[in-house]
Amino acid sequence: MSPLSLEKVQQSAPPLVSLYKEAGVSLRKHGLQGQRATVYLVMDRSGSMRPYYKDGTMQHLAEQVLAVSAHLDDDGVVPLVFFSTDVDGVHEIGLDNHAGRIAALHEQLGHMGRTHYEAGMDAVLDHYLASDAAVPALVIFQTDGGPTSRRAAEKWLCKAAELPLFWQFIGFGDPDDRDFEFLHRLDELPVPSRRIVDNAGFFAAGTDPRSLCDADLYDRLLGEFPAWLAAAGHRGILPL
Repeated sequence: MSPLSLEKVQQSAPPLVSLYKEAGVSLRKHGLQGQRATVYLVMDRSGSMRPYYKDGTMQHLAEQVLAVSAHLDDDGVVPLVFFSTDVDGVHEIGLDNHAGRIAALHEQLGHMGRTHYEAGMDAVLDHYLASDAAVPALVIFQTDGGPTSRRAAEKWLCKAAELPLFWQFIGFGDPDDRDFEFLHRLDELPVPSRRIVDNAGFFAAGTDPRSLCDADLYDRLLGEFPAWLAAAGHRGILPL
């Protein structure tokens, strides 16, 4: 398993070249060059998310994540999980089919429901286990608010701490919104009394996530991943 080269990205997805380069800078900055991982993207489809799909924000996030995956994975494909009240759909986005992909899929998925984190998290777990992956997973989990069931989300995250998946939550919306208090708490759940290892991070991307420059986004996406890799290795979740 080797990363995709700049030449491959130039051939398959020229519009993503600058994102690929920026992602590479951040990976090196955080000591992640040479690291291999499967990258997942989980997207919130609760009703309040409609404007972010309409204005292209969700498409832009998918392209940013795809550029990171090109460094960490070898197939140029990111599994996509759309969730609301349940799992709305499990799809993929790749270097060769990224243009307009999110809006097209979103329009096919119908009703936008409530915010059940555990539905999206469970879909990722099922996909990861079925894939027989030999590398850890970096799961980028986007939402614009707290879950309908905080108890279910917290319970699921604690149970999942024994698995080789790191959950990087991203909040779209007002950073001071009280809905995000739960995500801050989820990020800070104590170790080892609640979970075997710290398996999650969170940052708020603001009401206009596209205004966050790519370098800052990548630094926030990747900032806690190295510490988890080390802790997961120490606890036997990953081979040292």
